[in-house]
Amino acid sequence: MIYLILLLVSFSLTYFIKEYAIKKSLVAQINERSSHTIPTPHGGGIAIAITWFIGLFYLYFTSQIETNLFYALLVGFIISVVSFFDDLYELSPKLRLIVQALVAIIGLYFLSGFETLIFGLFDISNSIFTNIFAFFLIIWFINLTNFIDGINGYVGSEFVFLSLAGFLLFTDAHFLVLTASVLGFLFWNWNKAKIFMGDVGSTLLGYNIAIFSLYYSNQESTNFWIWIVLFSLFWFDATITLIRRKLNGERLSQAHKKHAYQRLTQAGWSHYKVTNYSICVNLILFVLVYYISNIFISFLLSLILLYSIMKFIDSKKAFK
Repeated sequence: MIYLILLLVSFSLTYFIKEYAIKKSLVAQINERSSHTIPTPHGGGIAIAITWFIGLFYLYFTSQIETNLFYALLVGFIISVVSFFDDLYELSPKLRLIVQALVAIIGLYFLSGFETLIFGLFDISNSIFTNIFAFFLIIWFINLTNFIDGINGYVGSEFVFLSLAGFLLFTDAHFLVLTASVLGFLFWNWNKAKIFMGDVGSTLLGYNIAIFSLYYSNQESTNFWIWIVLFSLFWFDATITLIRRKLNGERLSQAHKKHAYQRLTQAGWSHYKVTNYSICVNLILFVLVYYISNIFISFLLSLILLYSIMKFIDSKKAFK
């Protein structure tokens, strides 16, 4: 029952935020990075954040979530608040990075750090190395989710997938809370979007996935790679695009439209089609981790799949 209530809260809040944004002319303007042609209200991620934290406190007070995970996830409130002001006033990149670094450190503190990074044939348990790695992982997941948030339903459907996959694999209630929080917003963002998520939502979601990846890997080291495979559609695109832009000699802080999903829309695919195909790819990724017992084979197969998809997209719209 609680999850239905949270779904309705997210749905209703998104609607009221949409109406308020239209009334106050708080719309996302078209720029060189936009994949949209019509100014659209933004800030729908506020509904996701409010619903998520309501659900998180419910789980805490009903003893359905471990204390260290609760506090680590609660730190995401900081990134949401700062991102909310960034949506309104465009804060400096330096300030955003400082806040992200602070959030990463505090989150890691509540998780008691990142214990072991396993690479198939060998493990790395040096706490200095693993925690530096985890620090940058959190910052990268926050930013790449923000980078990828560009077309209707894309980020929302990704995180509904991740939360449902997490529940099927680990059966923890916080995944259902996240599902309800995002799904209520997604109704208004699907196909012809009536409102955008904004940084307030995307940065929080990226942070949550980073925390889940580290928390579950501390329980079982191979779990880290489960999350890497499940989230690979996003991090592969963002990482490869960043590397290719660097090799092209581009200024990385400059706005661009070179992510795989952006190039597909430039090639004539609708937002709806790109999002639906991304869901199909995610389902294949889930099958890989669910049915193949060796996670490193799953990881290798996911890389082959994503590389093949990237080459297909290159054939549709060359990376220049």
